[in-house]
Amino acid sequence: MENTKDIEKLAIDTVRVLSADAVQKANSGHPGTAMALAPMGHVLWSKFLNYNPKNPDWANRDRFILSAGHACILQYSFLYLTGYDLSLDDIKQFRQLNSKTAGHPEYGLAPGVDVTTGPLGQGFANGVGFAIAQKHLAARYNKPGFDLFNYNIYAITSDGDMMEGVTSEAASLAGHLQLGNLIYLYDDNHISIEGSTDIAFNEDVSARFRAYGWQVQEVSDVNDTHALELALINAKSETQKPSLIRVRSLIAYGSPNKSGTAGSHGSPLGADEIKLVKQFFGFDPEKSFNVPDEVIKYYHEKGAKGEGKEEKWNKLFADYKAKYPELAAEYEAAFKGELPAGWADKLPVFKASDPKMATRQASGKVLNAVAANLPNLIGGAADLAPSTDTNLKEYNSFTSEDRHGRNFHFGIREHAMGSALNGMALTKGLLPFGATFLQFADYMRPPIRLAAIMKVSPIFVYTHDSIGLGEDGTTHQPIEHLATLRAIPNVTVIRPADANETAFAWKVAIEKKGGPTVLVFTRQGLPILDQDKYGKASDLEKGAYIVSEGSKGPDLILIATGSEVSLIMEAQTKLEAEGISTRVVSFPSWELFEKQDAAYKEKIFPKANRKRLAVEMASPMGWHKYTTDEGDMLGMTTFGESAPAEDLYKHFGFTVENVVARAKALL
Repeated sequence: MENTKDIEKLAIDTVRVLSADAVQKANSGHPGTAMALAPMGHVLWSKFLNYNPKNPDWANRDRFILSAGHACILQYSFLYLTGYDLSLDDIKQFRQLNSKTAGHPEYGLAPGVDVTTGPLGQGFANGVGFAIAQKHLAARYNKPGFDLFNYNIYAITSDGDMMEGVTSEAASLAGHLQLGNLIYLYDDNHISIEGSTDIAFNEDVSARFRAYGWQVQEVSDVNDTHALELALINAKSETQKPSLIRVRSLIAYGSPNKSGTAGSHGSPLGADEIKLVKQFFGFDPEKSFNVPDEVIKYYHEKGAKGEGKEEKWNKLFADYKAKYPELAAEYEAAFKGELPAGWADKLPVFKASDPKMATRQASGKVLNAVAANLPNLIGGAADLAPSTDTNLKEYNSFTSEDRHGRNFHFGIREHAMGSALNGMALTKGLLPFGATFLQFADYMRPPIRLAAIMKVSPIFVYTHDSIGLGEDGTTHQPIEHLATLRAIPNVTVIRPADANETAFAWKVAIEKKGGPTVLVFTRQGLPILDQDKYGKASDLEKGAYIVSEGSKGPDLILIATGSEVSLIMEAQTKLEAEGISTRVVSFPSWELFEKQDAAYKEKIFPKANRKRLAVEMASPMGWHKYTTDEGDMLGMTTFGESAPAEDLYKHFGFTVENVVARAKALL
């Protein structure tokens, strides 16, 4: 036992010193939390986490989330030591250009990082999505004797996480859903950038989480690894309630002059202090990145156990496949990101003779038409399913009693919904979507941005997309939102013009890989364009297409998205009657259009035709690229008003008469 204690102490202290060295070499980073939490990391990676460094994507591994992403050198150190494809040279390149070891953990960069974290609260909320996904996979695929998916989600959170509002939303949802597969360790170190957390944060976090329905335990000293182990054992045995283990730590433990201070939170300790730290832990103060061979051997042996665990799981899955071949094949295809053959054949086709239909209603019809052929398509809304038309009518709701359900009730928690969707999307085998009004996309910008950074593909559904929602008024009418969503790199924004475009918008979103899709739908009814007379809605996949050509080479090009396409179609009729040859272009997605080749772009927007008018009930920001300096844009430069939609269209100039007048002015 003494030998075991000795090697464990040496292993923990090695992580502390290695973390301090890496931050010092980078001259940037957060050494204090990593130094303090080395015992916590040690207990997790050596005794509790199920993982295989040789296959970081093993389906039944435990997920680990460093919600306190600023302490990422702690995670990198354990990934390196346990045998992931991360070297000591990678540790030495911490926070440098093109390094695997970025300044905060990044999914897809360092092997073993399950989610990109850093913006505080996001990792905490991502974990709720991971936990939902595990419960849903288990309900669909586990069978008696085949416990395929039984992993847990572990996270290390911080005081900063606890202050962020998204944490409260996510914790409330997790408690309500009784996600007993969540095990969170809360580093209660009482330090933030400005100093002691007492200056802004003195609530009883334990009481708060008990009120959410969590199991709460407290460990008074992070260095008491035995107490940590007991708390984690208790947390694993509690299968109904999510678990929070509140752990008291001393930031920068081992630093004689900076421990317990904000000075160790976001800055290197300094060369002289690093030497004192090494002396404190019995390391040579003149050596840097000193990792004893016995520590490497110790952690490699811990990591190597994961290979046997996965081999055992693979054998279980092989037996499962023999007994349940259809379910196994379904999961294997979903895990690879493959869609069932012929799924898109179920996309509905709408007729021009059909009554006007809001694109949100068309969206609901599309979802329900394809749901049976896409068993991994799951999602819901932030208490708005009747308004966003996102309920899968033939399926139950996901609840604490029914994990099979495919409809999710996220409650009025838009921010947590977005973050949970990311956790669900990071779980291979699922296609998640979440819906609210476009105005409330503002509440979800952090998870949308992080989905784009991670190159994962949740589907964000936004309805009530313009002043066309009418009487709800200024506060609910989105103006700047399309522009700000289009501004996020690697996000595909689609605003379809009618029901048929809506069907193909969903096709694009479901097939999309490598980034999120934002679908934007109307509240108000829109006419359905005649597919036999005008351009094909399937060309939505190209981002922009000619809906209606002019009588000859166009004098003018009218461009619109969404509900405004039918408006410019009417304007075209009047302009043509006056001898002005007018091309109408539906432009549902800038991002899809920009992926087309130069020849197609020239076909839609010939360089010789610079008289162009764009019409969109939104901010004009960004439109100049397409309208050119000889064109114009009819948009919204103020907020909306509270009134019936038709009155608003007249007030703000979204009428046939005004479009015609603006078009003629260009000529």
